[in-house]
Amino acid sequence: MSVEVTGLNKLLKEIEDRYGKDNVQRVSDRALEKGAEVFVRELKSQFESFKDTGASLREITVSKPMTIGKERAIKVHWKGPDNRYRIIHLNEFGTVKNPNPKGKGAIARAMRNAENAYHAAIVEAVRRGL
Repeated sequence: MSVEVTGLNKLLKEIEDRYGKDNVQRVSDRALEKGAEVFVRELKSQFESFKDTGASLREITVSKPMTIGKERAIKVHWKGPDNRYRIIHLNEFGTVKNPNPKGKGAIARAMRNAENAYHAAIVEAVRRGL
């Protein structure tokens, strides 16, 4: 089943005309930051179940809002002195020798669990901003 939404571009253009492009970007950036906070909170709770030294938790980093293509986005990644970014994919997907590590699917679970709260945080931030 597919749904076709008409007039969305017109609505977005009208919002930009009414509030200004810079103001709309500021509000959307704030909404993205609030949504990222919700996701990171859930991600950290998923990582608690298999933490050893806690380095993967400490190195979770949220970027500043940026434009990728024509869309505003925030990246959640791992950055720090322990270089956990190198092994996060091993925890998420496993290896040949250890196909089912304790943390397998933790990022996917966090995304699925935080989806509704993420959308609610985005909507609330936009309402406050406009």
